[in-house]
Amino acid sequence: MATEAKFLTVKETAETLGVSPNTVRAWGSSGKLPEYRHPLNNYRLFKQADVERLRSKIAEPVLQSKPKVKSKKRGGK
Repeated sequence: MATEAKFLTVKETAETLGVSPNTVRAWGSSGKLPEYRHPLNNYRLFKQADVERLRSKIAEPVLQSKPKVKSKKRGGK
């Protein structure tokens, strides 16, 4: 039995990711989030699995290195 993928609208995707709908549209256009089009009305749709994958990636903590501090060279006489 084939399982059909569940699709989300721009608004549903934005709410799931905690971003604005315009951000979702930009991510779809840039390829960061694969987008699909409804065959009748051409609305943007996003696979729920893709959205969840991006959501888990967004939730990962970002490891930041300590900022490099330039040491002051003291000139001696």
